[in-house]
Amino acid sequence: MEIKDAKVFHDYLNGVIEGEGVKKRTKLYSNAKTFYKSVDSSVSDDQIMYEVYSYEHDGLCYGLTVMQPVCVNGECNVTRGHFHESLDCDEIYCGMGGEGLLLLMDEDYHCHAEKVKVGSVHYINGHLAHRLVNTGNSELKVQCMWPSNAGHDYKRVEEHPFTVRVYKENGELKVEEE
Repeated sequence: MEIKDAKVFHDYLNGVIEGEGVKKRTKLYSNAKTFYKSVDSSVSDDQIMYEVYSYEHDGLCYGLTVMQPVCVNGECNVTRGHFHESLDCDEIYCGMGGEGLLLLMDEDYHCHAEKVKVGSVHYINGHLAHRLVNTGNSELKVQCMWPSNAGHDYKRVEEHPFTVRVYKENGELKVEEE
């Protein structure tokens, strides 16, 4: 019997996924300004907001999001957020490092959130839009698994944005509902 090494390796200590077929996307502030309530000129356009590592094989995707502890005019760093194109496709998120929130929005655009921390496991129903929020002072690392046919519907979130924003004031979180 031949024993092979895995083609992909998730280095939990360094927080990256490497190997054959792994894709890495970096979201800079210059491409994320519309995610926030207002533009912050003190944040450099080349500031890395988050990185997404993904690996797809035989209809399943495995990924890792690494978010920086950056605030934009006091608003905590967020991912773009999306619904799935196929609403029947669910997703799992697992907290791997840092602290944050998983912001969820239903099809009537009502929001609720779950705390994300090391070891937390989050089931995301395919009918919910989802966005991560880094509320901590270190990188937020979240592992995710989803079917490759789920797709990403960003336009729906652009047309009907999340109705909740999370701010940090003097180290305390403040949630603003619009």
